[in-house]
Amino acid sequence: MAKEKVPGRKLIAQNKKARHDYHIIDTYECGLVLTGTEVKSLRQGRASLVDGFIQIDGHEAWLHNIHVPEYTQGTWTNHAARRKRKLLMHRAEIDKLEAKSQETGHTIVPLALYFKDGRAKVEIALAKGKKEFDKRQTMRERQDMREADRAMSAVRRRQRSA
Repeated sequence: MAKEKVPGRKLIAQNKKARHDYHIIDTYECGLVLTGTEVKSLRQGRASLVDGFIQIDGHEAWLHNIHVPEYTQGTWTNHAARRKRKLLMHRAEIDKLEAKSQETGHTIVPLALYFKDGRAKVEIALAKGKKEFDKRQTMRERQDMREADRAMSAVRRRQRSA
């Protein structure tokens, strides 16, 4: 009995810290080579991308250091929680990423792990590390936007009640 493909995107894990620590230059969607127990564990919504990174070895992209816990009903067939996983990308994309990541300060980080039409996908990004003042500036801008939104909504509330 084959399972039906569920259309749409079901988010499993997100790396919010990556958007805080890096300037995102370009994003890519990749497939993953997974074992059966890894897929079952991901379907339960269990994964962490916090320490993950992508390394390119011999024209192949590998996802390192993401944590997919062992499947609870798994037996001796269970997977290692932090093993490296191969990414499925076109050769041209891999070559482009490899060339860009060689530049100083650039790295490749995972942003999100999700199911798209029943298949496990990972969104990766070519990123450049932020300095400490860049992080503070981003937080300040976000806070200013929040305050402006609050002020505008307060004015709208007063206009409605008047």
